[in-house]
Amino acid sequence: MSNDPCAPRRRWAARAASPRSPTRARAGVDAERPAHHRAAGGAGLTTAEARRRFAHYGPNALPGVPTPSLMRVFLRQFRSPLIYILLAAALTAAALGDLSDAGFIAVVLLANGLIGSLQEHSANQASAALRRLEEPRAVVIRDDLRQEIAARDLVPGDVVLVEAGSRVPADLSLTRATDLQCDESLLTGESLPVRKRPPDLRAEPAREDAARLFAGTLVTRGRARGTVIATGVATELGAIADQLRGKTVTQPPLVIRMERFSGRIALAVVGAVALLALAGALRGMAPGQLFMMAVGLAVSAIPEGLPVAISVTLAIGMRRMARAHVIVRRMPAVEALGSCTVIATDKTGTLTRNELVVTTLALADGATLACDGDPPSAAAQPDRASIEALLEAAVLPNEARLVAVHGKWQGSGDGVDVALLRLARALGGADDSLSQAYPRVARVPYEPERAYAASFHERHGGIHVFVKGAAETLLGMCSHSLGRQGVGALDRDALLRMKNELAAQGLRVLAFARGTIARRSDGRYDDASLSGLTFLGFAGMKDPLRVEVPAAIRQCYQAGIEVCVLTGDDPVTATAIARQAGMVFTPQQVVTGDLVRQAEAGGLDELDRLVRVARVYARVKPAQKLAIVLALGRLGHFVAVTGDGVNDAPALKHAHVGVAMGGKGTELAKENADIILTDDNFASIVRGIQEGRIAYGNIRKVVIMLVSTGAAEVALFLLAIPLGLPMPLLPTQLLWLNLVTNGIQDVALAAERGDGDELSRPPRKPAEPIFDRALMRKVWCAVAVMGGGGFVTFHWLLAQGYTEQHARNLLLLLFVLFENFQVLNSRSERGSLFRPGFWSNPLLLTGIAAAQGLHIAAMYMPGLSGILQVGPVSWAEWMVLLALASVAVWAAELEKWWARRPRTG
Repeated sequence: MSNDPCAPRRRWAARAASPRSPTRARAGVDAERPAHHRAAGGAGLTTAEARRRFAHYGPNALPGVPTPSLMRVFLRQFRSPLIYILLAAALTAAALGDLSDAGFIAVVLLANGLIGSLQEHSANQASAALRRLEEPRAVVIRDDLRQEIAARDLVPGDVVLVEAGSRVPADLSLTRATDLQCDESLLTGESLPVRKRPPDLRAEPAREDAARLFAGTLVTRGRARGTVIATGVATELGAIADQLRGKTVTQPPLVIRMERFSGRIALAVVGAVALLALAGALRGMAPGQLFMMAVGLAVSAIPEGLPVAISVTLAIGMRRMARAHVIVRRMPAVEALGSCTVIATDKTGTLTRNELVVTTLALADGATLACDGDPPSAAAQPDRASIEALLEAAVLPNEARLVAVHGKWQGSGDGVDVALLRLARALGGADDSLSQAYPRVARVPYEPERAYAASFHERHGGIHVFVKGAAETLLGMCSHSLGRQGVGALDRDALLRMKNELAAQGLRVLAFARGTIARRSDGRYDDASLSGLTFLGFAGMKDPLRVEVPAAIRQCYQAGIEVCVLTGDDPVTATAIARQAGMVFTPQQVVTGDLVRQAEAGGLDELDRLVRVARVYARVKPAQKLAIVLALGRLGHFVAVTGDGVNDAPALKHAHVGVAMGGKGTELAKENADIILTDDNFASIVRGIQEGRIAYGNIRKVVIMLVSTGAAEVALFLLAIPLGLPMPLLPTQLLWLNLVTNGIQDVALAAERGDGDELSRPPRKPAEPIFDRALMRKVWCAVAVMGGGGFVTFHWLLAQGYTEQHARNLLLLLFVLFENFQVLNSRSERGSLFRPGFWSNPLLLTGIAAAQGLHIAAMYMPGLSGILQVGPVSWAEWMVLLALASVAVWAAELEKWWARRPRTG
């Protein structure tokens, strides 16, 4: 058996290249015949042969991504240097008999693992449920019978029937087609349907792609019969899916930053503890006392609450984003979206609605009607009779259908025909009575060679013909035009100028005509019958920009985020849509897939140079989209990719954050995305960016609070021990301080609502660490006040004759006050503590009050007060300690004022 997955494709493609007897649709009337169970024109495979081939080729399905077990997801949450440090601290504490601290750390780690794993596992289960619900079917000819089977049971050689509205179940070689068009946008990104026809040895040979249907594409018009030439991974869809098998080559920004931060924290803690151990050894401290001090300080300095706080922050961000129609499948993507510096967006279905809409009607007398509304505005109509005549010509030779679903009209069939039906219904020109008044007797289907479609109808004993198609073609059929004054002479030059004006606006222009012809005794009506017609006018249509996109693009620019378009559509369309969206670029920044291919041939540096300046990419293939996204990453960007098609899936997977459209998006796109927009609204991305920035800001707030308080405790010991003072705090006091001041406050900080100016600031530089200069300045300020102030206070108390136990009691209370004030300081990096909104986070205020109350209770509680060696203090001592602790607030306010001051020069 061959191991070449493409062998079936080549083998069956060779067989299909010379069909036995290709059948063409008649050039004239397309007679509609009733379908029978017994198939005509070929028996197809036998059931026995189909089973044999199924055993050889396997199911017609792409290999699914196995859903990891809950235990595997749970264990994955512990892959972090910070987690490793906490595990080591817990094991050390347990070995020394300090089971309470070991248990506390274990609870923290368990909570972190449970929160992260439950979120990720539930998202995986939901995706798996969606996959199980989708069971595509296919209509085949087997045993000379027409049958409907599961699409996964198709094998090469099967004869498959498709029609308008059906999804192509495998790669097919056409043997028969009638008026066939397919939407291949999910593979190519092109918004316009593609004409398909079987090869004909008697005529000019069709392009290979024109004679093939590809798995996953949608038949928008006509019907066809084809032979399966590839299934599963051997299809074109499988070739794209093959790019998704490897692990993603990028990491979320938060993961990158936290790994760097964890490593630096580990080095700093080890260095500080080693320095203290050396100072204590030089002073002659007992080894046991020295070791307990080192462990207590290490546990205090390590921000063990950070993993839980991060998980809670991201979980809160997920809930807030869900309310804005942004579903997050992987928790780090919450922050990743807020960190993005460039959005690489698909055009069709993302910036546009992925449906043609008639925007302008231009009548033969020069009058126009704007149809931008939904439904179009019927105000100031030029001439109702002329409009109704044009709508009749738009509806009668129309093969699409509109069906009311939950109060909304949904169309099936060719996009042009659907757009015309929507317009006619909105203007009152499309209902069942029209087809009843004009019974159809024959039709001429649209073919590119003809450039028109026509239908013939019987009415009042005569034959009425209605035609729609290219303006130049229809003008050659017409001798008159319809205007406000009735039928008049035809001015071809004026009508062509009108058509060119519409085309210059980027519209797809369709012309309409009608006429009455003599009845034929043989009932045959064809091209020869189309002359002497009356020209009615034009319809200009386009795939419209989503109304929310321009405002969203402006917000992206305001937030310092670049936007670029990646599309399989042509450069003219891509440029027009990008300009309508409000993107800022020059003609030199519009590049095509050919230029990308040439740059790739020149190496990564050449591609990077192209990507550095380009903003609109047209005619790009899926692999090129991925190459562009990776190049943006190499240039230092955090990249968010948006898309809805299969062709977007590789880029969605390998970007820093992939954003898929949840409504019209394909399952493959959604499966490989980190975020799904349930409303397909590009503006929802901006709301997601804001929430992501709030989440990242809250994580920084937790870092400020935890690192500054831990560093202050270490600084207290680094000052006291080398200068000959006794241990300022006992190991049990350090652990208690760590418990009461970092218990609920760090988690409560995760619920802060942000400062409100998140979208007016540029994104943080991708290379910028989470612990940057701004945080370092805040930490040094806190260390100077708390660590230095605590050392001075302890030294003064001992100098005044206080016993070591009472001095430690007062110092411990001072640090509880210090750290509670520092929690309030951490609520905003730049905003004052006294700004409006002080009461906006009741959980945080409650946590601070509870922590303070818990320590006061410990001072009076028998047993616990003895273990901690603490006791009540006088009112005078309370006042002095409160005044000293408040210095932390005023110092933080001064630091924030300094950071906010206007820069000059």
